[in-house]
Amino acid sequence: MNENPYLPLKAEILEVIQETSSDLDIKTYVLKFAKGKKIDFMPGQFVEFSIPGIGEAPFGFASNPLRNDTIELTIKRTGKLTNAIHALKPGDSAFIRGPFGNTFPVDLFQGNDIFYIAGGLGLAPLRPLITYVFEEVNRSKYGKIQMLLAARSSADFIFFREYEQWRKIKDTELTLTIDKPEPGWNERVGFPHNLVAEMSFDFNKTYAVLCGPPIMIKFVSQKLIEMGMPLDRIYTTLEMRMTCGVGNCGKCNIGHKYVCVDGPVFSLQELEKMPTEY
Repeated sequence: MNENPYLPLKAEILEVIQETSSDLDIKTYVLKFAKGKKIDFMPGQFVEFSIPGIGEAPFGFASNPLRNDTIELTIKRTGKLTNAIHALKPGDSAFIRGPFGNTFPVDLFQGNDIFYIAGGLGLAPLRPLITYVFEEVNRSKYGKIQMLLAARSSADFIFFREYEQWRKIKDTELTLTIDKPEPGWNERVGFPHNLVAEMSFDFNKTYAVLCGPPIMIKFVSQKLIEMGMPLDRIYTTLEMRMTCGVGNCGKCNIGHKYVCVDGPVFSLQELEKMPTEY
């Protein structure tokens, strides 16, 4: 394990997976630490990924915390650092420090149904929670699983190769939706908040976990609240607000909270007590 999360560990890139085939360039990086070191983490946490001479940025874990011989990070190309990351190939090295942040309350979720709603890249920070719950040692601890995965187009889904496997797991329903009709697309079309309105839940035994574009989170959470879901049963992650990871730079400050230290996972009940700027 990493005894000091503030010190970066050298990691080798074992595999690079091109997730999308659209102009939304997203890749998953499979990394293994040198000298047999590992990072112990839980769903919801993140690391700082650095390339010397270029920069550093936070990215949420995208892999199963119970299988941490390697870690996976799913990264969209958006600027100088991510351009440099996207140029990395198997065999290249980078530096990782962490883990940082709080976690999804996996113990609180036990005995309840879980409803995952992810938009585009928002599925990446949910994947550790999804795979953690789906592990054979854990699956019986949780109830019914419903998943609503949304993307602009069929070419924008990430981890698409895993969906059929997820669908085969007991008491699991997975719905895919895209914004506009496409030739050959046989699943749903429409925005997530409209599809949520068609679904049914036992609000006394369901937790909703949302991650995606802010506008999606806003409309989906509003719809769930209208349908009767309590604020303390809706969780999201505010990863996009973070930079340094240790509450030093102040860029993720919201009121008296620092997203990178007090989050990035929050319930809507917690967010209700914070300034509306989030």
